[in-house]
Amino acid sequence: MRISTADFIKNFGTLADQALAEPVRITKHGRDRLVMVSAAEYDRLKRRDRRVVRIEDLTDEELELIAQAEIPAEYAHLDAELENWKP
Repeated sequence: MRISTADFIKNFGTLADQALAEPVRITKHGRDRLVMVSAAEYDRLKRRDRRVVRIEDLTDEELELIAQAEIPAEYAHLDAELENWKP
């Protein structure tokens, strides 16, 4: 759903309820500016953020899955960026 800022202000209650079921895009001058989502959806998205894991904390199964992983061909060009990399 997409709605202007002015309409959003006028219909906040209804649109807040709508955001429980689907994201509500709020526009200003026809351009997307904000998206209102439910707290549950926001929490789900935050859990998907990258997390830091020490290699010592990985299970043997996870290490094996990493070892077996294959890089898709469309990302092969990124190998060149690592050629001169120094820690």
